Amino acid sequence: MQPRRRYPSDLSDARWELIRPTLQAWRDARAGIRRPTHDLRDLMDAILYVDRTGIPWRYLPHDFPPHQTVYGYFAKWETDGIFDQLTGLLRRLVREHEGRDAHPSACVLDSQSVKTSANVHLADQGYDAAKKIAGRKRHIVTDTLGLLLTVLVTSAAVHDSTAGTHLLDQIAARHPRVTKAWAGSGYKNAAVEHAATRGIDLEVVHRTPGSHTFTVQPRRWVIERTLGWLMHHRRLARDYETHPHRSAAMIRVAAIDLMSRRVTQESTTNWRDT
Repeated sequence: MQPRRRYPSDLSDARWELIRPTLQAWRDARAGIRRPTHDLRDLMDAILYVDRTGIPWRYLPHDFPPHQTVYGYFAKWETDGIFDQLTGLLRRLVREHEGRDAHPSACVLDSQSVKTSANVHLADQGYDAAKKIAGRKRHIVTDTLGLLLTVLVTSAAVHDSTAGTHLLDQIAARHPRVTKAWAGSGYKNAAVEHAATRGIDLEVVHRTPGSHTFTVQPRRWVIERTLGWLMHHRRLARDYETHPHRSAAMIRVAAIDLMSRRVTQESTTNWRDT
């Protein structure tokens, strides 16, 4: 069979070698009587294609595996924590490559409200009065390099402090070395006090008083840059996922794409490159 033509979103050989062992170990652990018929690399390339281009699953080009199969693997990998494993692996590789300890000791919290598509249930939506957006809210935590640590997707009506307490619990459980955190002014005293109970000093970074123009905020600019990087993936321009946990998985896939490129020093092409 003639190999298919490569798409710009496809994994390079170097990036695939970073991801392959985790996916192969998952397949080996689930090995049964039936022999797998689809190549793991093609399946991951198809998921990255959807994430990067923003197309619906059923619009996948025919040279990929069937869209039902691709989505099935996406759902299984999300349920089995494969995307979370890959995020952690690549984050450690990036940190070590840049001369940092593999495990972070500080983090940054922020949120992003986005509109939703018609296939998102009304019960999963809300209204963010501050941003004047009806939809969902993405709450993310990164290290000081802007690498994703954890993510939570909620209704846009959920306050940052409320989601922040859940994020801080996850950080304390998964990243025990973290003792310092920065967040925006949306995180109130409740989040600061809750962080203290987890041994984390949460510092709220306020805007410059009297400023009515854009100003770079100390520490917070790192996570704002990460949100900008994530938005190169058109699937994240709006929340198209029926379930919030699938939406969080799409964010992790985008982070995997970005961090794997960072390890192999490959650039992410966008309209500026044309």
